[in-house]
Amino acid sequence: MPPVDADATKERACTIPGDKGFFPTARTDLWWIQPLAVFMGLGTAIVYMTWAAFQGTNYYYDAEGASYLSPLYSPELFGETGHALFGGKPTFWPEEILGFTVPWSPAFLILWAPAGFRVTCYYYRGSYYKAFWADPPACAVGEPRNSYWGENSMPLILQNLHRYMLYFAIIFIFILSYDAWLSMWFDGRPFEGGHFGIGVGTIVLTLNAILLGGYTFGCHSLRHLIGGYADRIVKKPKVQQKAFDCVSCLNKQHMKWAWFSLFWVCFTDFYIRVICIEWGLEQVLWTF
Repeated sequence: MPPVDADATKERACTIPGDKGFFPTARTDLWWIQPLAVFMGLGTAIVYMTWAAFQGTNYYYDAEGASYLSPLYSPELFGETGHALFGGKPTFWPEEILGFTVPWSPAFLILWAPAGFRVTCYYYRGSYYKAFWADPPACAVGEPRNSYWGENSMPLILQNLHRYMLYFAIIFIFILSYDAWLSMWFDGRPFEGGHFGIGVGTIVLTLNAILLGGYTFGCHSLRHLIGGYADRIVKKPKVQQKAFDCVSCLNKQHMKWAWFSLFWVCFTDFYIRVICIEWGLEQVLWTF
């Protein structure tokens, strides 16, 4: 029997299976599927919404008595449609910088708020850190770098603005809910000669407001704002307790609300673009 090499035996005992390679891990499951799916999902949404924001057209449907505004352009502060609050293209928008033409779109003035809310979201941070930066790529999986910097320096320290972006997000929920309300009136505005009704666009815009509301009102920051600071929520007023319970209920499914709402925002914009090009998809289902 050959002699036993104690050092070699010790080295093999300390070696974890699969500890070599770019992502060392002892996991034997398909751990890479989730970060890959997140990468593809978020990547597709980012590419589409960026493209849509730069178009500057086909975002407001005003035909057959209906009135639908894309959520990527709402509120329309400046624009060429009758929905714009302050008229056409603002005079402060530069035509060119350093000889380069500056593109213009009404979406440029408002998308920073919902985008900032999602980028700094606790769930999304954990997701795109794994999917885009491999930091780490998954639980119990090694990452390419050897040091951890956290969120204590630029630019990641700006993630702490999430609690403030929440306030803007809540305002947007009410604006988008108002857009859904306007989509229920045909041939005029509410109480100004318009007829109440339901179109396919009405359903699309209403679902958009509901899904975004579920995502926003299930926010971790909102949950802490309502009752997270309290040692015992049961000692607080009943209204505060009920509000905390509601937010907590939505928060349990925060990931699902995040994905469903993101998909539906893109779909809502896409649907409005399609009917603006007069593909004949919009149908008025019922009017009163």
